[in-house]
Amino acid sequence: MESGWECIYSSDKLHMAEIVQAVLRDAGIESVSVDKRDSSYITIGEIELYVTEENAILARNIIEQNQL
Repeated sequence: MESGWECIYSSDKLHMAEIVQAVLRDAGIESVSVDKRDSSYITIGEIELYVTEENAILARNIIEQNQL
């Protein structure tokens, strides 16, 4: 990932990453998902969510408050 972006969440479950991304979007924080799962084995690897560095602390707080 380019500099200026920070990984704030990772999960091996696609639906959880999508839920977190939707919650962040509702809070006005745009995120980018990077799917690092092996294309041959969907169950190996994780989906990571990145936000800009200036939104990282707020995004982590939102995730923690929503117990995601």
